[in-house]
Parts: sequence; C-alpha cells; structure tokens
Amino acid sequence: MQKIIQALPGYNVNEYLLVLSPPEELWHKIMKIKEDFANTYKTDTARWGKPHISLVNFVQYEMMESRIIHRLKTVAMGSPAFKLELKDYGSFPSHTIYINVLSKIPVQNLVKEIRTETQRLMKLNDDNKPHFMLEPHLTIARKLAPWQYEKGWQEYSHRHFTGRFIADSMLLLKRRVGEKAYQIAERFVFQNLPVMTRQGELF
Repeated sequence: MQKIIQALPGYNVNEYLLVLSPPEELWHKIMKIKEDFANTYKTDTARWGKPHISLVNFVQYEMMESRIIHRLKTVAMGSPAFKLELKDYGSFPSHTIYINVLSKIPVQNLVKEIRTETQRLMKLNDDNKPHFMLEPHLTIARKLAPWQYEKGWQEYSHRHFTGRFIADSMLLLKRRVGEKAYQIAERFVFQNLPVMTRQGELF
C-alpha cells in the first residue's frame, strides 16, 4: 500500500507505471472481458484499469522524469522485441483475478534490466521505493471484496482465454498523485541494438 507521500513544497510528485500494452484488437477483446466482469460483479476497478502488463510502478518528483526517460530509452535500445503468450486465468487469493502470461522469462529479464539501470532514479525516499513486477500477469479485476473474488474466481477458474502478441515497445504512464487517469509520458521502442551503437546514440 502506498504510504503518505511527504513531498517537498512546490514540487510536483507523479505516480508512474511502466507497462507492456497489447495491440488494439487484443486490447478490445480484453477490455470487453473487464467490462463483463465489472457488470456481473459490480466492481468499477475492472472497468477503469486498461489492459496492460505492469513492469514497474513508482512515485517520483516530476523533475526527475527526463532522467528516468533517458535511462529507459537506453534499456529499450538494447532490448529485443519478444512474443507474449496469454492463456486462461489466475488469481492472487482474495483480491485479484488476472489473465496468465505464459512467456514469463523475457518479461522478467526486461524487468531485471530496468531494475539494474533505473532503481536509484525511481526511488523517491525510503517509504516510496519502486515496485518491480517479477510475476507478470494481465489484471482483469483487483481490489475485490471477498464475495466478488470468491464468486468471480469460481467462474473464471473454469473459463478459457488465449491471446498472443509481439511486445515491441513499452509505455511509461503517469498521473498526479491522487488522480485516477494515467496519461502517456513516453513510448520506448525495443531496438535490440548492440551496446556500442547505443552508447554512440546517447553521447
């Protein structure tokens, strides 16, 4: 749970989310599942959250944003695009139902690379450290009440889903602390460039 954020007066603090986003057709297919879940189990969180696979979330001063973007660009330059397989449903008991990500290794490798390169820049203070997602999943509904989870999981544990896409970029989303909607701050395309080329482009 996010602690109270003690910001320096006069400095804006944003909440950031770095994600892999499915292509449009798959996005709409998953959005429909989220809508159905929201209507059946009376939970708006399923409707608000747009389909994505989270890589890291963190809070940080807005003035740090350009440095973080610069560092993430370097990571993306060196990262190859990869295929993501989605299949059926899983859950975090009592609060979250999600679509399983079968191809976990490339996502975990990417998250570890991001952690190595950006952890220090993403840390606001000791109470607000970045949260790196090493268990990739695509959330259908979270923050469920016990009855919503139990009834929902009873249904979705028997339902099937398949989807696949090539993850060729990642998105950095941001919102002012306390706001609901995220805006896109930057899109990073995976270029799979060798280290020397990347350094040449950065300096």
